[in-house]
Amino acid sequence: MAFAGSDKTRSTSDIAWNMLVAIGDIALAGAYAQIAVDIQDSLKSSPPENKAMKRANTLAIFTMTIFFILNACAGYAAFGSNTPGNILMSSGFRKPFWLLQLANAFIVVHLIGAFQVLVQPVFRIVEMMAAEKWPNSSFVTREIPMNFGKIKYTMNYFRLLWRTIFIILVTVLAMAMPFFNAMIALLGAVGFWPSVVYFPVEMYIVKQNIKKGTIRWIGLQTLSFFCLIVSLAAAIGAIHGLGEAVGKYKPFMYKA
Repeated sequence: MAFAGSDKTRSTSDIAWNMLVAIGDIALAGAYAQIAVDIQDSLKSSPPENKAMKRANTLAIFTMTIFFILNACAGYAAFGSNTPGNILMSSGFRKPFWLLQLANAFIVVHLIGAFQVLVQPVFRIVEMMAAEKWPNSSFVTREIPMNFGKIKYTMNYFRLLWRTIFIILVTVLAMAMPFFNAMIALLGAVGFWPSVVYFPVEMYIVKQNIKKGTIRWIGLQTLSFFCLIVSLAAAIGAIHGLGEAVGKYKPFMYKA
């Protein structure tokens, strides 16, 4: 079966590098594992947090997998090996305009929420370090109560200033990088094995008191080693893609 947009002139090595980058992009989907424990800790004790979290994870991963597979299959069926990293901003199609813009709006809403959740550990670490270094500074430690009708919250000058600067820097950096796929793949490759595989596996081994050398121990270690190889391969592919992109593209000149 021939796919529209298939590129027969693309070399086998290019396809192989792109496959490694794609693996890194997929690995980034596991980033939620870093905050899953914090989310579980915020749940009520009835029903048990671990059971509620297990059901939520199962449903979320199933739904996410279905959407990702549909998106990947539809993109490849339409564009073949030339499928762009951001299919909504590609030159493949521009109509219907309202549907594309609606999809982009949904992505913005989705990413705003995801960014707020994923960046909280960074905010927390920096603010704790600042409070420990300057405990007597009212700029750093003072909490100012504020009320808007029935809504009550506290404001901190340091938190307001540094978070604003952080958001501006991250936004400018994201706009300046024209190599979307390779950077996403590198982030996914770096974070996948240690946070999604290695630490959970080691904690499970300790908690279940699995003896070294047993079949279960060997199986878990084999799984961890295999995922390490996958992460290293994706990282190599991402670095290769970044190296090529640096020589081709200019900052703030995004090419889908």
